[in-house]
Amino acid sequence: MKFKLNWTRLVILTLFIPLLSGCGYNKLVTEDEAIAQQWAQVENAYQRRADLIPNLVNTVKGYADFEQETLTQVIEARSKATGINIDPSNLNPATIQNFQAAQEQLSGALSRLMVVVERYPDLKANQNFLELQAQLEGTENRIAFERKKFNDSVGTYNTSVRKFPRVITAKIFGFDKKGYFEAEAGSEKAPQVEF
Repeated sequence: MKFKLNWTRLVILTLFIPLLSGCGYNKLVTEDEAIAQQWAQVENAYQRRADLIPNLVNTVKGYADFEQETLTQVIEARSKATGINIDPSNLNPATIQNFQAAQEQLSGALSRLMVVVERYPDLKANQNFLELQAQLEGTENRIAFERKKFNDSVGTYNTSVRKFPRVITAKIFGFDKKGYFEAEAGSEKAPQVEF
């Protein structure tokens, strides 16, 4: 009896495993893992930016008459942005939007800081500040690149979970659509420039 039971299990597994791989389960797992991997790269790029900010703030603080309110806004926005952690298995549109909103708030605070810096020619000429500014610009490019790669991974996955016959496998095993990074509201309108 024991031999027959093990033999039955072996036959069932032999039939079940090819059935799973033939229905796209393995492909969905691979694509889901690719999204988690790419999400880690997005977080790394944002973390790099967050790590540069304290050095930037300390460099700017050296100028005694610099606007303290602007620095406080940058520090608070950084704290909020780094305080949001998302589990890659929960990358739905709402969680992505919350993460993105915190990052956009930090981007806005950094933009205001850079505008204020224009009033301080000595600070603009400071070599340390110039290097940090260049690193921040490079990091912003990395962020854009990693977000695009993330959206590409999500697009591939979302297409898979909607195609037949994988849509059946996706429903059975709980593979749901993932959220994208989207453009900031109002970014579709070109800014007006007046001279």
